[in-house]
Amino acid sequence: MQRTRRSLFARLVIRVAMVLAAGAAILMTAAWLYARAAADEAFDRLLQGAAIQILDSLLVEEGRIAVDLPSSAFELLGLAPRDKIFYRVVAPDGATLTGYEDLDFPADVTNARTQALFATTRFRELPVRMVAASRAIADPSIGGWANVLIAQTTEAREALTTELTTRAFLLVGVMSLLALGGTILAVRYSLRPLDTLGDMLRRRDSQDLTPLAVEVPRELSPFVDSINHFMRRLDDRLRLLQRFIADSAHQIRTPLTALSAQVSLIDEEALSENDRRHLNRVKNRTSELARFTTQLLNHAMVIHRFDSVQLSPVDVVDVARKSFRAAVPITIDPDIVVSFEAPPEALIVLGDGLSLREAIVNVIDNSLRHGVVSSLAVRVARRGDFVLVEVEDDGPGIPAQDWPQVTRRFVSSKTGEGSSGLGFAIASEVATTLRGALGFREPTPKSGFTVFLELPLLDRRSAP
Repeated sequence: MQRTRRSLFARLVIRVAMVLAAGAAILMTAAWLYARAAADEAFDRLLQGAAIQILDSLLVEEGRIAVDLPSSAFELLGLAPRDKIFYRVVAPDGATLTGYEDLDFPADVTNARTQALFATTRFRELPVRMVAASRAIADPSIGGWANVLIAQTTEAREALTTELTTRAFLLVGVMSLLALGGTILAVRYSLRPLDTLGDMLRRRDSQDLTPLAVEVPRELSPFVDSINHFMRRLDDRLRLLQRFIADSAHQIRTPLTALSAQVSLIDEEALSENDRRHLNRVKNRTSELARFTTQLLNHAMVIHRFDSVQLSPVDVVDVARKSFRAAVPITIDPDIVVSFEAPPEALIVLGDGLSLREAIVNVIDNSLRHGVVSSLAVRVARRGDFVLVEVEDDGPGIPAQDWPQVTRRFVSSKTGEGSSGLGFAIASEVATTLRGALGFREPTPKSGFTVFLELPLLDRRSAP
């Protein structure tokens, strides 16, 4: 039992979605790192600017350092109104000139003499970002380096980081969804040749084993080549089988003809009643075997012609008339009334005359053998865009429940007997190949049981 697996479309979409998800995760991580770095850089510049302004405001008066804190320095830091600001100005001797005395930088501030130092730490149980900057005091009475420490809580920069990250996440999410949608459309369009190939195989006639002639992408070429290779092998095997059946039937028919001739030479008058009864059984079985062998040959011929002969316009009236003459024997019971009716104009279909003739002959022959009691009528008529070849007899007919079975090979249409044959199977196969159908119609008070072939008329405007 073949297991149903996930479709190729679903597998491709899932794999692409996984790649997009991984890419989106990487982009979101990078966006978060970038947003955090951008927020730190923006607020670090504000801290550094405030520290430089405070250092520039230091004055030496009468041997002492005076601090005149500029309001502009805190205005810059006030751009983050929800954050708290802590500062400390340290004299060269380590004394606190102003600010929080317990505010210390977590590293050696000596390095701040060349460039401002930044650090993330905690002050009074609050997360803060600190800057340390130094300035040399040129007054010889003091001499040394003054330091400025400024700390600011991180609420504003965290908010900025969150805002930048959220915007980046939204952008990445929208782009990922658009990419996934585009991928779905692209995959669906790229897999369309598979649907075309599958539809061609589904609509292909079961007897058509010619190679597939369809343009497919390069990746599908090995698949199509494998199908064509398999179909060629299958066609070769079927041809060998058909040839074997035809040869076997031909070889059997020759001794059967001789056997029939020998049986017919037996003098029945010299035989007893019991022997004559056995002789009649031999004659009947020999006749039945000869007919079955002929049907095998005809069936092989029909299959071969449909595989090798190009269809052409055929006059159904002419074919039906010839079939009627061939199927009704000269020695038919004179008490049986036979008739043939057809319109004066030609009714043209696209088909093979020999195969169509064989189909009609088989239907008439079946009626003569298993249906006719006293009348047989063969009619050709037009019904809209179709032509009907009807064979009507006054026999009991075939029960409606048996109609689907009698068109199968080796199934008898004669109720209550075990005979088998290919008559209706050949007729049904010919009708189906010609885009028609073999049908049955139940008897009515005004008509008998009818078997009909329905074939589409050829449109002259589209005829080759």
